[in-house]
Amino acid sequence: MIYLDNSATTKPRAEVLETFIKANTDFYANPASIHAMGNKAEDLLEGARAQIAGLLGMPRVIFTSGGTESNNLAIIGTAESLRPRGKHLITAATEHASVLKAMEVLEARGFEITRLAVDAEGKIKLDELQSALRQDTILVSLMHVNNEIGTIHPVAQVKKLLDGTRTLLHVDGVQSVGKIALPEEMPDLFTVSAHKIHGLKGSGVLAYGDQGGLSPQIHGGGQEAGIRSGTVSVPNAAALAKALRLAAPRDEYTAWNRELRSFFAGFPKARIVSPEGAAPHILSVAVKGIKGEVLVSGLQQEGIIVSTSSACSSKSKSTSHVIEAIALPREFKDGVIRISTGAFTSQEEIESLKRAFTKVYEIIEGV
Repeated sequence: MIYLDNSATTKPRAEVLETFIKANTDFYANPASIHAMGNKAEDLLEGARAQIAGLLGMPRVIFTSGGTESNNLAIIGTAESLRPRGKHLITAATEHASVLKAMEVLEARGFEITRLAVDAEGKIKLDELQSALRQDTILVSLMHVNNEIGTIHPVAQVKKLLDGTRTLLHVDGVQSVGKIALPEEMPDLFTVSAHKIHGLKGSGVLAYGDQGGLSPQIHGGGQEAGIRSGTVSVPNAAALAKALRLAAPRDEYTAWNRELRSFFAGFPKARIVSPEGAAPHILSVAVKGIKGEVLVSGLQQEGIIVSTSSACSSKSKSTSHVIEAIALPREFKDGVIRISTGAFTSQEEIESLKRAFTKVYEIIEGV
C-alpha cells in the first residue's frame, strides 16, 4: 500500500523508535525519584525539554499526551487563569475539534466566544479579527495550517495585530511543524503533536512564553511545574525531541503539490479545494457528484491510501465543518478527498497515485 494520509498520522522514523526503545531500556526509572536512576531519567527528560524549547524558540515546554490535550490546556488553562482579566476569546470556524470543543466548554462556564468566519479559501479576515477584539479579550486561538485543506493562517500578522494589547495568541502548530517554516515571531502558546512529524502517538507538547500562569487541567502529584500532573514518560519525551530534530520541510512537497494541481486540472469533473499558497503537503480535491468515500475506496483498491477529511471525523456521514465554512458548491461538497505527503513519500508513489486516480475516474465516468 502507498500511504498518502500523513495529515492523519505518520509512520514513525526508525531513529525515533530506537530512541524510544533505548530510553525505555536504560532510563525507565521515575524522573521524580530522588535516587541515582531517577536522576538519570530526569536528566534525559530535561535534556529533551531544553532541545524542544530551543528548536521551537520558546522558553517553556510542558509534555502532554498530544495535540488535543495541548490545545485544551492552552485554551481552558489560559482562560481559567486569566478570568479576572476578561472572559472573551476569539477563534475561527474552521479550527480543529479539540479547539472548537474546548471553546464550547468555556462557553458553558460563562465565557464569551467569537468564531470568525472564513472566506472561500478558508482564511480569516484580519479586519474582522481586529473588529472582534475587545478590552476583555484574553486569547485568540488559531491553527497555523488547516488540517483538511492546508490553508495557512497569517499568524505573524495576527501576532503583530495583538502587540500592545493584553490578548494572548495560541497557535495550533500540529500541521505546520516540519512542513512549513515556523512563525518568525512565535506566539504566546504553541501546540505540537509528535505523531504528525514521524514521532509516536500519545505524545505532544505545549510550548509557551512569559505570559503568565496556566490553570492545570490534570491534578495530582504536581509534575510539569504543577501544570500537568502525572508521571512523565521520559521515553516519549526523548522520542519527541528526536522527531522534532529530524522534522524539516522538503522541497519535494512543493514540487509534488504543483505537479498534482496540474494533473487534477485535467479532469473536467475534478476541483482543487485547497487554495493556492496553502501548505504544500496537503492537497484536497473533489470530484463533482461523487462521494469522497467512493474515491477513497476506489483508490484503496488500487493500493493508494488517502482520506476524505480530518481523521477525527472521517467516519462521520456529515459534511466536514471546514467544507461547510468555505461554502464549497453542493455538487462537490460530498466528494472531497485529502492527499497528504510525508517524509517517506517518493516520486514513484506520486506517479502511482496519478495512474490510480485516472483509472478510478474512468471507471466512475463509465458507470
